[in-house]
Amino acid sequence: MAAPRRNVELKARDPDPARSLERCVALGAEDRGELRQRDTYFAARRGRLKLREQEPGGAELIAYERADAAHARESRYRIAPVAEPAGLREALDAALGTVVVVDKRRRLFLWDGVRIHLDRVAGLGAFVELEGVAPAGSDLAREGQLVARLRAELDIRDEAIEAASYSDLLRPADDGADELLAAATAVMARAHVPYSHFPVGAALRTPDGAVHAGANVENAAYPQGQCAEASAIGAMVAAGATEIAEVAVTAERLDICPPCGGCRQRLAEFARPETPVHLGRPGGPRVTITLGELLPLGFGPAALG
Repeated sequence: MAAPRRNVELKARDPDPARSLERCVALGAEDRGELRQRDTYFAARRGRLKLREQEPGGAELIAYERADAAHARESRYRIAPVAEPAGLREALDAALGTVVVVDKRRRLFLWDGVRIHLDRVAGLGAFVELEGVAPAGSDLAREGQLVARLRAELDIRDEAIEAASYSDLLRPADDGADELLAAATAVMARAHVPYSHFPVGAALRTPDGAVHAGANVENAAYPQGQCAEASAIGAMVAAGATEIAEVAVTAERLDICPPCGGCRQRLAEFARPETPVHLGRPGGPRVTITLGELLPLGFGPAALG
């Protein structure tokens, strides 16, 4: 498989779109005109997956991974042209489920290999995006410098920078919890519990939006069994991730099933005290608590000096 393409990206809310437009023109950036884009996001186990339908232009399927961070960051992405977007949209919705649809008008400028997006997003308002497009083999240093220079030229301030994607900003506040609980519920059905008959599922979301899930796995030698949270952590680490942004745990026989003490410690290795932990069922009884509340005075790397 070919390596993914890469960008250095920065997104910010735009308090004065007219001024941003004037500054792009003053910079001598090439004006590529206005685009209308409709991005349909689907549930993905890793990163984000969207079908983009664009006028003028065609349609393309875009899979990408990018950390949610309030600074310029690397984005890794793959793009595939789509000839029949309506049929693909229906198929992906049936197989994966639609998460959210983002409608926007985009004024596109090009400046020294950097794409400048002046966006008006339905339901969100005005934004400016900078994408430093990297050639194969780049160490991203030049792209980072160009994005930093454009940030200064456009007067993008720290407080305006937006860490989340448009898709996350448009989702209802509790929608992410239900999606994560649904992932935990789905994997719970595959739990190996011939002794306790107590299936549990856990799902972890990493900062790039990827979801990693696991179920409890029992063993005839009882101490060798593994909790669902440990299974999910193993899947996350195997995928190359080391940070947990959000947790969900669900059980078949309890409406609310908190992690055991050992799993609270396991989660604390990769999460923060403020990390939300959703306990319950999708669309049903649910409690959201922080990991710090579940594990007060937890033992962490700082205790080792």
